[in-house]
Amino acid sequence: MANLEQYRVNPKSNFSLKSFKSTDKSERSGTKEQNAQALETLGTEISALQDILYAQSKHKILLILQGMDASGKDGTVRHVFSECDPLGIRLANFRGPTEDELAHDYLWRAHQQVPQKGEIVVFNRSHYEDVLIVKVHDWIDVAECKRRYAQINEFERMLTETGTVIIKCYLHISKDEQKERLQDRLDDPTKTWKFNPNDLKERALWDKYMQAYENAMSATSTSYAPWHVVPADSKTNRNLLISRLLLNALKSLKLAYPPALAEYKTIKIAD
Repeated sequence: MANLEQYRVNPKSNFSLKSFKSTDKSERSGTKEQNAQALETLGTEISALQDILYAQSKHKILLILQGMDASGKDGTVRHVFSECDPLGIRLANFRGPTEDELAHDYLWRAHQQVPQKGEIVVFNRSHYEDVLIVKVHDWIDVAECKRRYAQINEFERMLTETGTVIIKCYLHISKDEQKERLQDRLDDPTKTWKFNPNDLKERALWDKYMQAYENAMSATSTSYAPWHVVPADSKTNRNLLISRLLLNALKSLKLAYPPALAEYKTIKIAD
């Protein structure tokens, strides 16, 4: 189990994804069964604190998952929250924008989905698509991209200053691992529905995406909303690490159930 700080992107350093190994398995220990038990234990702790978060209705948590196709965003949600009651947890998927969304500013659709008090919201992709895919395909220029970095920083600052804890995770997989997972989708009849030919078009732009991610994380990893690079070639390692990041955030809030109203003490339930 590694120090969580080692996964954090420091904007003051010369950040490079090459300095993070996608194959790292520091979170794993022991046998497959022991790792499964560790994930279950983390999940139970998360569930207990999430229940208090919801009851207290004071704090908000936004978990942002970004990564290349097949990096495991859906799998992360499924495993990290496997022990949780769905109450108070919400998933927001960000695919290509609709006509209505395109008619507004690019942050409009993201702002509609941010958590309310007591909620944990998971962004499967996010407003970062508007400085990633659009830059890779040259739909915006460098100047506009830099403006958006600054706007995103201010957007996230506003969220944190109004009670939202932001956890940003880049699911770091290798190109070889992506190849295996995409091929598995084609070979396994139960996974073929996940395959999208467009994924191959984006895969061909791998190097441009890596540069776009490096630029975006360098510009938007802040003290109030830092990025974490999550080694994700190992699904188990990915799930354990993100569970730890989420649990750490929940613990930092010093959550407590709200006290019972004084008048409740005099209430007696009739037979």
